[in-house]
Order: sequence, then structure tokens, then C-alpha cells
Amino acid sequence: MSAVRKWTVPSIRAALEAKTISAREIATEFYSRIEKRNPELNAYLTLSPERAYAQADRIDTMRAKGTRLPPLAGVPVAIKDVISTRGICTTCASRILENYVPPYDATAVERLEAAGAVILGKTNCDEFAMGSSNENSAFGPVHNPVDLARVPGGSSGGSAAAVAAGLAVGALGTDTGGSIRQPGALCGIPAMMPTYGRVSRYGLIAFASSLDRIGPFASTVSDVASLLGVISGNDPRDSTSASAPVPNLLEGIGKTVKGMRIGLPAEYFGEGMDTEVRSNVEKGIQTLESLGCRPVNLRMPHTDYAIATYYILANAEASSNLARFDGVRYGMRVPESSLAEMYRETRGKGFGPEVKRRIMLGTYVLSSGYYDAYYLRAQKVRSLIRSDFNAAFEKVDVLVTPTSSAPAFLLGERIDDPLSMYLSDIYTVTGSLAGVPAISIPCGMTSKRLPVGLQIFGPPFAEERILQLAHALERALGAEQA
Repeated sequence: MSAVRKWTVPSIRAALEAKTISAREIATEFYSRIEKRNPELNAYLTLSPERAYAQADRIDTMRAKGTRLPPLAGVPVAIKDVISTRGICTTCASRILENYVPPYDATAVERLEAAGAVILGKTNCDEFAMGSSNENSAFGPVHNPVDLARVPGGSSGGSAAAVAAGLAVGALGTDTGGSIRQPGALCGIPAMMPTYGRVSRYGLIAFASSLDRIGPFASTVSDVASLLGVISGNDPRDSTSASAPVPNLLEGIGKTVKGMRIGLPAEYFGEGMDTEVRSNVEKGIQTLESLGCRPVNLRMPHTDYAIATYYILANAEASSNLARFDGVRYGMRVPESSLAEMYRETRGKGFGPEVKRRIMLGTYVLSSGYYDAYYLRAQKVRSLIRSDFNAAFEKVDVLVTPTSSAPAFLLGERIDDPLSMYLSDIYTVTGSLAGVPAISIPCGMTSKRLPVGLQIFGPPFAEERILQLAHALERALGAEQA
């Protein structure tokens, strides 16, 4: 297959301003790519050409009039199918919402379009964002464009695969326990989870409300910064939206990282990590040292409790959030003779096995007699994990860890082993519980040519610092020219 042209946010802007191509022609190019490759990838569930071309035509009209173009003018983007889009199916990759069409846009989608982005369509994901492989989708798994026999990671696997395959310049995903960072690592592209509250959750169909975050995928760190800068900021429609000011994330991205203290938590470099993942991450750390960063070894003692804590809290919140899908107001309804039977049949046929498993686990830990033993205790441990991060950031500027303990695994390899699947999130759930931002960036390949991701955590609202370090590493590794 011949290589496709690699578009980025700056190259699209330059081409539009030079009038060598129109926004409509760019959109047409991407739909042609999707037509050729999506059948084998299954990255997109729904396409929205009418909306995309209308936006592209608006950009071309602005250009013809000499109006200054907005920051993401003509940039083709994809949206994970748990994020509401007015007039476009939003299924959460579930049969229970198979024909649901929202009457409004999520705030993040509104902000992308206001900045000139062209929304190509909705991407596949694990059902209700519950999974680490994208094999839980009711509409079939996504295939990793690096190796079609392997998973792209989950739950935002469709968004990661679309960007990695050149079927979008950028994409939005959601991260609850690693669902942006892990697919980014497995598909070999930068992917960022912002601080909890940095990006509005209005219009996001909730899995776990205290954990869910919307964030961007792109092929370069600077494009990640461009997308994140647009979607960030306070939103009065989201009570969890933070009022912290949003800096110009591109302004400081090229600054020197010399003297930056990088924390290396011992708990993230223990047993169970693939040897080639370890060697590539260690090479990435050595590259950061060559740039003048100062490594600091430290301990984060409550890390070992993170997986258990996460799956108690996330499932408890999922049990509550998914109670609304009962066949009464919207989505799938199975007609039955009684209301109780209608509830049972609708939820029984509408939800897949992983969603049912998590609802049952969540209902159990919230039930009378078990609430204190499980849910309340997990909340206390979450506070201890957050304290580990706070203590670490008193000693260092960022933390550097692997993103995933292993490269992309084969489709079907872990589908019948939920515990093994849950352990895929071992290096990502800690930051989710603590509410801090993190990015995954490519830092090498295994002998089988599978990407490896390096993860950078920062203090709350330190996205600028994380992007600065990620950009420096990307440049040093030559990722932008790859």
C-alpha cells in the first residue's frame, strides 16, 4: 500500500492559506481513505459527510472572503461514539443505544467546530467505554493498523486506530482508567488525558462520573496541544468543570527541558513488564537525561492497590449511571407484558457481557452490608493514592513510567480472562484515581515492530509542562519525521 500524505494542523493551515487545496478537497481525501481502509480496521461506526462538507464549505468561504481562519480550520477529526453529536448516531458501541441520535452536541464537539474542525464521523469503542482491547463493542472489534491481527487498545481504540492509519488528523477519546493513553501506546501515537475538570464532560455519556475525561489523539505532540487547547476551559453546563485558566499550550512547547526533575517510581518498573517494553522505556528515559533532565528515584507505596480500588469505584459508578438505560425514555425497548419484564428483557438483550459484569459488580459493592467494606474503603485508598502523587510532585516536576506493561496483544488472546484484561491498566489507573494529567508518547518499537508508549504524569493543570517534555522527547527520537 502506498504511503498516504501525512497532514498535520500546521500543514493544513499552510495549504489552505497558500490556496493549494480547499477544505472540501481535504475532507474528500479523508473520506476516500476511510472508504479504502475502514472495512479492515472497523475504526468508524458512523460517518457524517453532510455535516463535514458543510463545515468545510464554511472554511472555504471564509478563505475566499479573506477572513482570518480559526485555529483548526479544515482539520479532519473523529469523535469517540460515547460523546454526543447533534443529529449523528451516538451508540456507545452498544445495542441498547443502536439508534440513539442526540438532540445536542457535547461542549468539546461545539468547541472543535467553532475552531474550524471538520467532523468526519464517530469511532468504534468498547461498549460504554468498558474495556482495554476494543473487543467489547457490539459492532465488532477494531483492528490495530500496525498489525491487523492485534488489538488497538481500549476503550478508545477506534479513535487511536483512525489517527494512526491516517483516517483523521486528530480525534477525541475518553479516559476513565487508561482508555486514551493505552490505545495511543498500542497504536504508536501521542494521546493525552487532561486534568479532571480541564475539559467539560457535558455531552459525554457517563461510565464513571468521577473518573471520565475527554482528551485528544493526534500524530504529533504539537497537534495534541492544539486540540487540547481548543476543547479546554470552564463550562457552566458541567458542575465538575474547573475554572482554572487555560494557558497557550503551544507557546511553551519548544522551551528547553534542561534541569527538569523526572520522577521514576519503583512500583512502575517491577515484575510483570514485557522485557522489550522495559528496554524501550529505559532508552526513552536515557534520552531525557541526554536533554538535561534529572532522574529522581522515588516510591509511591499505594500503587499496588490501584487496580482493585479502580474497579470497585468505576463499577459502582457505572451501576448507577447505566440504570437510566431501561427502555423507557430512549434507546432500545423490548415490548413485554409487564414493566418488570420489559426492564429485564431490554437490559438483558441490550447490554453485552462485560457491561453486565461491571453493573453486577458495582451493584454488589454498593449494596447494604457491603458498602463500607468495599466502596467506602476504596474511596479512602483513592485518597492515599492521590497523596502519593502529591508527595511525589513535591520532589519532582513530572513522573515518567511505561504506559502499558506489554505491546498490543492478539485479538482474542485475553477476551476470556477478565482479570488479565483488567491488569492491562496497571500503569494508567493510578493517575485516573488521582485526577492528574498524563500523556502517552511513542518511544520505540519491539522486535515485532509493535509500538511502545512512555507515559508522563504531571501535577494538576500542568498540561503545558507535560507537553513541553513530550515534545522534547518526540523531537529527540525523531518521531515527527518517522
